[in-house]
Amino acid sequence: MPAHIGITTSHADGTQRLDRRYTTAIEDAGGVPVLLPITESNRTVEETLGHIDGLVVPGGPAVTDGLTGPLPEELDALDPRRAESDRRWIEACWQTGRPILGICYGMQRLNALSGGTIYGDVEAEHDGAQTHSQKRGAITHPVTLRSSSRLHRWVNTETLAVNTRHLQAIATVGDGFSVAATAPDGVIEAIEHESGRLFGVQFHPERMGDVTRPLFQAFLEQARTRSVPASL
Repeated sequence: MPAHIGITTSHADGTQRLDRRYTTAIEDAGGVPVLLPITESNRTVEETLGHIDGLVVPGGPAVTDGLTGPLPEELDALDPRRAESDRRWIEACWQTGRPILGICYGMQRLNALSGGTIYGDVEAEHDGAQTHSQKRGAITHPVTLRSSSRLHRWVNTETLAVNTRHLQAIATVGDGFSVAATAPDGVIEAIEHESGRLFGVQFHPERMGDVTRPLFQAFLEQARTRSVPASL
């Protein structure tokens, strides 16, 4: 049976949105995407859990938890309703052993919820940081994968050319997490949890086609073989 993967969405002016490339990436890897509602209801979360095997938390606006500095003017703060809804989905999936893949904002949110810190503007706060935002003229850059990481094993390469679409970045990793990949300037580009069930990438693999399909395929396999870890 294919894994069913819940995907959270953006929220603005009462409307939920999701870039189609997220659902396509799950489908192309052999899974079934399930779009999740912005919700304040524990009952909705509990009843929906029985229909999903894993969770993807995609890109979005600024993470406002655990900031080490102010947000740049060009970055919108996180909508409070999405913030609370995402927290419910993340905690419910983590506590029931469903694996979670955080992408860009999603990675930063996983890290912040685990006690890590986030640069408000990585270029302003990280010594020697290169431009990491397409809005500021960046295009692609390489990342180096740690040989001991699951990400390295999944994509089977030491370096990966990735897109550059973020103004924020992880400053310090949260409890139980380790760094899985870095950019040439030392900015953290991927993290993974010691439980083997939480993963985060700063870049956007849903935009990278065949190159990152093994990442989604491995994540789907994780979703088929979940177990219950300790609480977040």
